[in-house]
Amino acid sequence: MPAFRFNGYVIVSADGMLADASGVMPDTLKFPGDLAFFTAGLDRADLIVHGRHSFEDQPNSPKRKRIIVSRSIAAIGPDPENNKATLWNPAGASFEDACAHAGVHAGTVAVIGGPSVFEMFFDRIDVFWLSQAPHVRLPGGEGCFPGVPERSPQDILSSHGLQTSEVQILDSAHEVTVTAWRRVS
Repeated sequence: MPAFRFNGYVIVSADGMLADASGVMPDTLKFPGDLAFFTAGLDRADLIVHGRHSFEDQPNSPKRKRIIVSRSIAAIGPDPENNKATLWNPAGASFEDACAHAGVHAGTVAVIGGPSVFEMFFDRIDVFWLSQAPHVRLPGGEGCFPGVPERSPQDILSSHGLQTSEVQILDSAHEVTVTAWRRVS
């Protein structure tokens, strides 16, 4: 049995964007149902992994252990701004070494982005929770994964061995859904 289980989380616009042209997630892409789903997933995780510009900004955020992907250090080190965070440069150390530094040796890892962080973990993801807001468009925005919008987020997940399973409605008024993309055995 693997030591870690990896879950990915992102909400995207109809055109596959996770941020607007200025690199910020706009309020038009924020929905209470998705926030509740995301928060519950993070509350169950043993470790959060994200880049320097991705974070969840929630009441429980300071309580969560995390690894922040950063090129500002050579390998692994403490985050001087957050005693629950480990800074990790993948060019200088393995993910497992970063986990050991964070004091996490097994459990659920929640990967929350950005695009290059998702790309690092695609082939380790067990379940990717892709939330979609079909009535929001972010022209010129930041694609959720490298290769978006040339390819759809669904095509990219499928190309990494993930298949759709259940779909949940998170906001019926805005038709926001979340689809579980699970690893094919």
